[in-house]
Amino acid sequence: MPSYTAPIKDMQFVLHDVLNVTASSTPGYDELEADFTSAILEEAGKLTSEVLAPLNAVGDQEGCRLENGVVYTPKGFKDAFAKVKEGGWTGLDMPEQYGGQNMPYILGTAVGEMFSASNQAFTMYQGLTHGAASAILAHGSDAQKDTYLPNMVSCEWTGTMNLTEPHCGTDLGLMRTKAAPQEDGSYKITGQKIFISSGEHDMADNIIHLVLAKIEGGPEGIKGVSLFIVPKFMVKEDGSLGERNAVSVGSIEEKMGIHGNSTCVMNYDGAVGYLLGDEHKGMRAMFTMMNEARVGVGMQGLAQADVAYQNALAYAKDRLQGRAVTGTEHPDKPADPLIVHPDIRRSLMEQKSFVEGARAFILWGASLIDAAHRADDKDADGLVSLMTPVIKGFLTDIGYDMTVKAQQVYGGHGYIEEWGMSQFTRDARIAMIYEGANGVQALDLVGRKLAQDGGKHVMAFFDMVKTFIKENAGQDAEFDASFMEPLKAASKDLQSAGMYFMQNGMKNPNNALSGSNDFMHMFGHVCLGLMWAKMGLAAKKALKDGTGDASFYETKLATGRFYMARQLPATSLHLKRIETGADTVMALDAANF
Repeated sequence: MPSYTAPIKDMQFVLHDVLNVTASSTPGYDELEADFTSAILEEAGKLTSEVLAPLNAVGDQEGCRLENGVVYTPKGFKDAFAKVKEGGWTGLDMPEQYGGQNMPYILGTAVGEMFSASNQAFTMYQGLTHGAASAILAHGSDAQKDTYLPNMVSCEWTGTMNLTEPHCGTDLGLMRTKAAPQEDGSYKITGQKIFISSGEHDMADNIIHLVLAKIEGGPEGIKGVSLFIVPKFMVKEDGSLGERNAVSVGSIEEKMGIHGNSTCVMNYDGAVGYLLGDEHKGMRAMFTMMNEARVGVGMQGLAQADVAYQNALAYAKDRLQGRAVTGTEHPDKPADPLIVHPDIRRSLMEQKSFVEGARAFILWGASLIDAAHRADDKDADGLVSLMTPVIKGFLTDIGYDMTVKAQQVYGGHGYIEEWGMSQFTRDARIAMIYEGANGVQALDLVGRKLAQDGGKHVMAFFDMVKTFIKENAGQDAEFDASFMEPLKAASKDLQSAGMYFMQNGMKNPNNALSGSNDFMHMFGHVCLGLMWAKMGLAAKKALKDGTGDASFYETKLATGRFYMARQLPATSLHLKRIETGADTVMALDAANF
């Protein structure tokens, strides 16, 4: 059975050596001293490694079952959920007013990576609840917040998001779920939703569904969509639970992965719902939840890559196969371990350099979210808005690829369920699809985010990279050649791609949209290149100061050099593809495919 070890040392390095969180002006960051964050991460590490990780295979093998309208989660999930609630992990970064601990989002993100890596399907129950609670916190009335948030923050009640219908996924303007106004101010919600994660289960006393629906007589299309709070059980004025609402489970989806999560078809048959936010402004309220979810899903791509890498590395060190081409390295054994072979090392280095770069990227993104929310930093808000499709799309695309590489290290054993590696690949696959398929993320990036606020945020990103290179280049010739020059070249590729879109996209939008996936990946590589340059500087400084574990910092530099030399040059290929335009992509008539 695979195992999981929380990467606490690496997280501490990013938080304190790279991001220097305690020096930040963001409110609450001054409290993130190394001893404090270490204590939190150590406790989360124990819970995830000892309690959640052993249940990962159980959830995969057992799945959820539906009996007489009740969904039963896999063996051990209920007890584990109780331990998660008892530890206060569900409300780590939520307001104290509603029972949370009000810690910065960056710390919740680090802990969240551990939860997702150890057991993604399990973690989705609390993850969706956090997102639903955030939407109510941002758009709900005081009465709604008081009614729902205390129990949602503690996960005594859980939450869901209901968007997709059988005939509409991305194009939500086609939805048919209706909301009929009632005299008491409530609405009767009628329709069917599919692919609803955590839609029904046995681990919470109540489930608070956030449901998109169209109010009768409202505008056509997406402009007529509103968001509603629809509880599984009605909540009385004193906070106790009343009668069952008219919402039920039609079936549980049979899925490729995340079997431990109950992905449901939900039927609303005149269920009582309450408007969340303004009429016909449902997408604005739902995007609060979806944007948080997209960052969380990007984290899932990183998390599955990490746990898969950890196990592939252990296998490569243990499995004896063949001899090193440069001469026997272990003459006392019948063969050398897999890790002596260059192609195995290439694969492991690709995994390691992605995981560590992605971790820095997502924690940096979380720091921007904190700056936006805690310090009302509009520039940080604009920058993280630009980054959200990159975090979601790039990290899940490449994260999935890395689980495949990890599986490949095992050879035939990677294809056998007994070894557990296929679960990481199967679980990672959904992250490329839900919360907006990655093709849609790329379209959002190129079609909307680049031009947002007159292109202010993408220009700010380019200026940030340029300033970073200017301020830190010229100190060390070897470091410049290994880190700064590759970053400069990749950034120029990204700017050239943006210029191509400006010059050719207006004449023919397909010229831009045909290159959107390549651009998203270019952007992701540049972001990881920037993170590796920052980590390289931090490691170099630590070695110079003579503090900490020299081997750790030397390994960090070597891993960074690999990424900059072997992975970052992919931006050149992506640029070449983008500059071919739409002609070859759009050449065939539909009938000729």
